[in-house]
Amino acid sequence: QVQLVESGGGLVQAGDSLRLSCAASGRTFSNNPMAWFRQAPGKEREFVAAVSWRGISTLYADSVKGRFTMSRDGARNTVYLQMNSLKPEDTAVYYCAAGLAFSREARGYDDWGQGTQVTVSS
Repeated sequence: QVQLVESGGGLVQAGDSLRLSCAASGRTFSNNPMAWFRQAPGKEREFVAAVSWRGISTLYADSVKGRFTMSRDGARNTVYLQMNSLKPEDTAVYYCAAGLAFSREARGYDDWGQGTQVTVSS
């Protein structure tokens, strides 16, 4: 089973940048699509970004397109989410996930991290 550990969250101001990392252990995840989801207080978990198993293709939610960039480093067994021009509405717990389906749907991902908090003040 893959274990995923997120890091890099924190408290920033609107317009700032953060880079989240998700380190995988237990086995290689180089053959798995990876994704980031987020959940704000009182809201359902929502898709943020996904990267295909070779890192060639990416998907983004419309709300983050052009501001967030997801990438993966197979040698380090790590995926990243570079978040620029952060907005207060980006405030949420961000979760890393690994799965079998390169999709926007949470049900396509079997392994999840514990999450890292991102708070953007106005």
